[in-house]
Amino acid sequence: MGDLQLPPDAGGLVLFCHGTGSDHHSPRNRAVAQVLRGAGLATWLLDLRGAADHAALDALLDAIDAVDDNPSLAGKPVGLFGASSGAAIALQGAAARPARIATVVSRGGRPDLAGACLEQVRCPVLLMVGALDQQVLELNRRAATRLHCPYKVVLLEGAGHLFEQAGALEAVAELSRQWFVQLMCREQLQSAAEALSL
Repeated sequence: MGDLQLPPDAGGLVLFCHGTGSDHHSPRNRAVAQVLRGAGLATWLLDLRGAADHAALDALLDAIDAVDDNPSLAGKPVGLFGASSGAAIALQGAAARPARIATVVSRGGRPDLAGACLEQVRCPVLLMVGALDQQVLELNRRAATRLHCPYKVVLLEGAGHLFEQAGALEAVAELSRQWFVQLMCREQLQSAAEALSL
Protein backbone atom coordinates (compact mmCIF):
# COMPACT_ATOMS: atom_id res chain seq x y z
CA MET A 1 0.00 0.00 0.00
CA GLY A 2 3.03 2.24 -0.21
CA ASP A 3 6.27 2.95 1.59
CA LEU A 4 6.37 3.35 5.39
CA GLN A 5 9.65 4.58 6.85
CA LEU A 6 10.17 4.74 10.62
CA PRO A 7 13.08 6.72 12.09
CA PRO A 8 14.05 5.81 15.67
CA ASP A 9 11.69 7.26 18.29
CA ALA A 10 9.49 8.94 15.69
CA GLY A 11 7.59 11.93 17.08
CA GLY A 12 4.66 11.34 14.73
CA LEU A 13 3.70 10.18 11.26
CA VAL A 14 3.07 12.06 8.00
CA LEU A 15 0.94 10.29 5.39
CA PHE A 16 1.55 11.38 1.77
CA CYS A 17 -1.28 11.54 -0.78
CA HIS A 18 -0.04 11.92 -4.36
CA GLY A 19 -1.92 13.48 -7.23
CA THR A 20 -3.53 11.86 -10.25
CA GLY A 21 -1.04 10.11 -12.51
CA SER A 22 1.57 9.75 -9.78
CA ASP A 23 2.27 7.10 -7.14
CA HIS A 24 4.30 6.51 -3.98
CA HIS A 25 7.52 6.71 -6.04
CA SER A 26 6.96 10.45 -6.66
CA PRO A 27 10.46 12.00 -6.47
CA ARG A 28 9.08 15.29 -5.16
CA ASN A 29 7.17 13.65 -2.32
CA ARG A 30 10.15 11.43 -1.55
CA ALA A 31 12.41 14.48 -1.28
CA VAL A 32 10.04 16.11 1.23
CA ALA A 33 9.65 12.84 3.15
CA GLN A 34 13.42 12.52 3.52
CA VAL A 35 13.62 15.96 5.14
CA LEU A 36 10.77 15.10 7.50
CA ARG A 37 12.45 11.88 8.58
CA GLY A 38 15.56 13.91 9.33
CA ALA A 39 13.39 15.89 11.75
CA GLY A 40 12.29 12.71 13.53
CA LEU A 41 8.96 12.10 11.82
CA ALA A 42 7.89 8.81 10.28
CA THR A 43 6.61 8.98 6.69
CA TRP A 44 4.17 6.77 4.81
CA LEU A 45 3.96 7.40 1.06
CA LEU A 46 0.67 5.85 0.07
CA ASP A 47 0.05 4.33 -3.34
CA LEU A 48 -3.36 5.50 -4.56
CA ARG A 49 -2.49 5.00 -8.23
CA GLY A 50 -5.43 4.32 -10.50
CA ALA A 51 -7.94 4.80 -7.71
CA ALA A 52 -11.06 6.90 -8.17
CA ASP A 53 -11.49 9.73 -5.68
CA HIS A 54 -13.80 7.71 -3.45
CA ALA A 55 -11.49 4.67 -3.52
CA ALA A 56 -8.45 6.88 -2.81
CA LEU A 57 -10.20 8.38 0.22
CA ASP A 58 -11.12 4.92 1.48
CA ALA A 59 -7.49 3.86 1.13
CA LEU A 60 -6.34 6.91 3.10
CA LEU A 61 -8.88 6.31 5.87
CA ASP A 62 -7.81 2.67 6.09
CA ALA A 63 -4.21 3.83 6.50
CA ILE A 64 -5.15 6.36 9.19
CA ASP A 65 -7.13 3.72 11.07
CA ALA A 66 -4.17 1.31 10.86
CA VAL A 67 -1.64 3.71 12.41
CA ASP A 68 -2.42 2.75 15.99
CA ASP A 69 -1.84 -0.92 15.15
CA ASN A 70 1.87 -0.12 14.87
CA PRO A 71 3.43 -0.09 18.37
CA SER A 72 5.98 2.52 17.29
CA LEU A 73 3.24 4.94 16.20
CA ALA A 74 0.25 4.18 18.43
CA GLY A 75 -1.17 7.37 19.92
CA LYS A 76 1.33 9.64 18.18
CA PRO A 77 0.25 12.65 16.08
CA VAL A 78 -0.65 12.07 12.44
CA GLY A 79 -0.28 14.69 9.71
CA LEU A 80 -1.27 14.60 6.04
CA PHE A 81 0.69 15.90 3.04
CA GLY A 82 -1.17 16.21 -0.25
CA ALA A 83 0.13 17.18 -3.68
CA SER A 84 -2.05 18.34 -6.57
CA SER A 85 -5.39 16.47 -6.43
CA GLY A 86 -4.00 14.48 -3.49
CA ALA A 87 -4.47 17.61 -1.36
CA ALA A 88 -8.23 17.23 -1.72
CA ILE A 89 -8.02 13.61 -0.57
CA ALA A 90 -5.93 14.71 2.42
CA LEU A 91 -8.46 17.38 3.39
CA GLN A 92 -11.33 14.93 3.04
CA GLY A 93 -9.42 12.52 5.27
CA ALA A 94 -8.88 15.21 7.88
CA ALA A 95 -12.59 16.04 7.81
CA ALA A 96 -13.48 12.37 8.26
CA ARG A 97 -10.99 11.74 11.10
CA PRO A 98 -10.88 15.04 13.04
CA ALA A 99 -9.76 13.43 16.29
CA ARG A 100 -6.76 11.74 14.68
CA ILE A 101 -5.32 14.28 12.22
CA ALA A 102 -3.12 17.04 13.64
CA THR A 103 -2.57 19.05 10.46
CA VAL A 104 -2.69 19.05 6.65
CA VAL A 105 -0.04 20.44 4.28
CA SER A 106 -0.75 20.99 0.59
CA ARG A 107 1.88 21.40 -2.15
CA GLY A 108 0.52 22.92 -5.34
CA GLY A 109 -2.74 21.32 -4.34
CA ARG A 110 -6.34 21.49 -5.42
CA PRO A 111 -8.14 21.97 -2.10
CA ASP A 112 -11.20 23.15 -4.03
CA LEU A 113 -11.78 19.53 -5.09
CA ALA A 114 -12.49 18.64 -1.45
CA GLY A 115 -15.90 20.28 -1.83
CA ALA A 116 -18.08 20.56 1.26
CA CYS A 117 -15.44 18.74 3.32
CA LEU A 118 -13.46 21.99 3.46
CA GLU A 119 -15.92 23.37 5.98
CA GLN A 120 -15.54 20.28 8.18
CA VAL A 121 -11.75 20.41 8.57
CA ARG A 122 -10.77 21.37 12.12
CA CYS A 123 -6.97 21.03 12.14
CA PRO A 124 -4.52 23.72 10.95
CA VAL A 125 -3.87 23.74 7.19
CA LEU A 126 -0.85 24.98 5.23
CA LEU A 127 -1.42 25.69 1.52
CA MET A 128 1.81 26.14 -0.46
CA VAL A 129 1.48 27.41 -4.04
CA GLY A 130 4.02 28.47 -6.63
CA ALA A 131 3.65 32.19 -7.37
CA LEU A 132 3.80 31.42 -11.11
CA ASP A 133 0.89 28.99 -10.82
CA GLN A 134 -1.77 31.70 -10.99
CA GLN A 135 -4.81 29.52 -11.67
CA VAL A 136 -4.08 27.14 -8.81
CA LEU A 137 -3.24 30.08 -6.55
CA GLU A 138 -6.68 31.56 -7.12
CA LEU A 139 -8.32 28.17 -6.45
CA ASN A 140 -6.38 27.89 -3.19
CA ARG A 141 -7.38 31.36 -2.07
CA ARG A 142 -11.03 30.65 -2.74
CA ALA A 143 -10.87 27.30 -0.97
CA ALA A 144 -9.16 28.88 2.04
CA THR A 145 -12.12 31.20 2.60
CA ARG A 146 -14.30 28.13 3.16
CA LEU A 147 -12.09 26.72 5.93
CA HIS A 148 -13.26 27.06 9.53
CA CYS A 149 -9.85 26.24 10.97
CA PRO A 150 -6.48 27.98 11.29
CA TYR A 151 -4.80 28.15 7.88
CA LYS A 152 -1.96 29.82 6.02
CA VAL A 153 -1.49 30.33 2.27
CA VAL A 154 2.19 30.60 1.34
CA LEU A 155 3.38 31.77 -2.08
CA LEU A 156 6.75 30.47 -3.20
CA GLU A 157 8.22 33.16 -5.43
CA GLY A 158 9.56 32.01 -8.79
CA ALA A 159 7.98 28.56 -8.48
CA GLY A 160 5.54 26.93 -10.90
CA HIS A 161 3.03 24.12 -10.42
CA LEU A 162 5.61 21.32 -10.24
CA PHE A 163 8.18 23.30 -8.21
CA GLU A 164 10.90 22.37 -10.70
CA GLN A 165 12.73 25.69 -10.43
CA ALA A 166 16.03 25.80 -8.58
CA GLY A 167 15.51 25.77 -4.82
CA ALA A 168 11.71 25.51 -5.03
CA LEU A 169 11.36 21.95 -3.80
CA GLU A 170 13.92 22.58 -1.06
CA ALA A 171 11.79 25.50 0.11
CA VAL A 172 8.70 23.26 0.15
CA ALA A 173 10.53 20.65 2.21
CA GLU A 174 11.82 23.19 4.74
CA LEU A 175 8.44 24.89 5.18
CA SER A 176 6.81 21.48 5.59
CA ARG A 177 9.39 20.44 8.19
CA GLN A 178 8.86 23.58 10.23
CA TRP A 179 5.07 23.29 10.05
CA PHE A 180 4.85 19.61 10.93
CA VAL A 181 7.39 19.82 13.75
CA GLN A 182 5.63 22.84 15.28
CA LEU A 183 2.20 21.22 15.20
CA MET A 184 3.03 17.56 15.78
CA CYS A 185 6.00 17.50 18.11
CA ARG A 186 4.83 19.89 20.83
CA GLU A 187 4.41 17.16 23.44
CA GLN A 188 7.78 15.64 22.62
CA LEU A 189 9.49 19.05 22.74
CA GLN A 190 7.74 19.89 26.02
CA SER A 191 8.89 16.61 27.57
CA ALA A 192 12.47 17.32 26.47
CA ALA A 193 12.33 20.84 27.94
CA GLU A 194 11.02 19.50 31.23
CA ALA A 195 13.76 16.88 31.35
CA LEU A 196 16.43 19.51 30.77
CA SER A 197 15.04 21.65 33.57
CA LEU A 198 15.39 18.87 36.13
